[in-house]
Amino acid sequence: MTAKQPDTLTFLQPDKVFTSAELNLLLERIKGSGELGRSSTYASLLEYLLQCSSIGTSPKEIEIAMEVLGKNADFDVSRESSVRVYVHQLRKKLDSYYQKHEPNATYRIVIPKGQYAVAAIDHSALADQHQQLAMSARPSLGAPLLITVAALLCINLVVLLMLNRSGTDSAEIPYANSSIWASVMDDDLPIMLVMGDYYIFGELNEQGNIGRMVRDFTINSSADLEERHFSDWETTHNYQDLDLSYTPEGSASALARIIPILSASGKRLNVSMMSDLTTTDVRENHIIYIGYISALELLNDIVFAASNLQVGRSYDELLNLETGRYFTSDAGLPEDGQQFRDYGFFSTFPASSENQVIVVGGMRDAGLIYTAQALSDQSTLTELEGLLTENSINKAPSLEVLYEVYGVDRTQFDGNLVYSDNPDPNLKWRQNLLGY
Repeated sequence: MTAKQPDTLTFLQPDKVFTSAELNLLLERIKGSGELGRSSTYASLLEYLLQCSSIGTSPKEIEIAMEVLGKNADFDVSRESSVRVYVHQLRKKLDSYYQKHEPNATYRIVIPKGQYAVAAIDHSALADQHQQLAMSARPSLGAPLLITVAALLCINLVVLLMLNRSGTDSAEIPYANSSIWASVMDDDLPIMLVMGDYYIFGELNEQGNIGRMVRDFTINSSADLEERHFSDWETTHNYQDLDLSYTPEGSASALARIIPILSASGKRLNVSMMSDLTTTDVRENHIIYIGYISALELLNDIVFAASNLQVGRSYDELLNLETGRYFTSDAGLPEDGQQFRDYGFFSTFPASSENQVIVVGGMRDAGLIYTAQALSDQSTLTELEGLLTENSINKAPSLEVLYEVYGVDRTQFDGNLVYSDNPDPNLKWRQNLLGY
């Protein structure tokens, strides 16, 4: 039995590589290494899959549930993911075993992604193919990805420069003393700068090389991709996890505007990509998000829970629930010389009695950049302060605004405020979402 996976690696039946005695000794070595943990389930699962492979069969999910996990025949595999979880973890444990205990083994046993079977691989051939895959993928990245890589390098450089500074006198940056920025700067709580990023994966061409990079809004992590492999292998068998994500070009420009303000605080700054943000991070830091509305991910429900704005038919659209008005960006559509309209979004609110969330966002680059410019401009900040209620200023500010931005050839030229509101920061959604 042979099968082709996205990395073009050939999988063999274990008995084509190992004798029965060798397989038994290997199984005992793996069990004795401790890599399978204290639970006997992983050892039983590995032994069961090896037995199935020895007779050339690949068990169904329900069969594993009944034979290994002790489930009944009415076990609903469509609702319960325990089999997939155990197989996924066993795959990782086998990889860990070889890395720690037999790194130079010529042949290894593995569980191919998307399958419930044990196979053997020639590890030396795998190393050669990975090297060839990396070399063949380089020319196919294309200009868009090179631009995003450059943007990421710019972000890292700016943050590094800021971290190396001893702190800028806030008198040099008067707008750093505004109520909006003071809410995250006038205490000892650290600031976490969160950059909105997007998970991308590769799609293999007929030659087994990376033919193009793919962004799918329903696949936002390596785990999501693996889950899709399980549920729709026929469609996704040529998708390859490359452990890559990207940020929009406008994020670097927006970051350059916000960094000088934050540096005036002299506070410790933690930096995270949105894909790595955890609920604990939100609890223990002031959060400043920079990026597209579509990349809010974990923060999305928190940001819009008390808002009169909601995401519309796409992330390029917001709906005012109170008036029924749609704000729709066409910044992703214009051709050369065409005018476009985009929207920038700013929101600030207390996530608890101790920490604040500030969102510097936009539907596309033009809106994002305009919002960052507004928040680093003294006159605009004064205008925003006038929208805060007296109660908000005395406690923690709670404000959201929407800017309509106009431009030509993807370059923004002007914008104006089209929506503002003061969401109630005392709503119980904070307790429901963050566990306060």
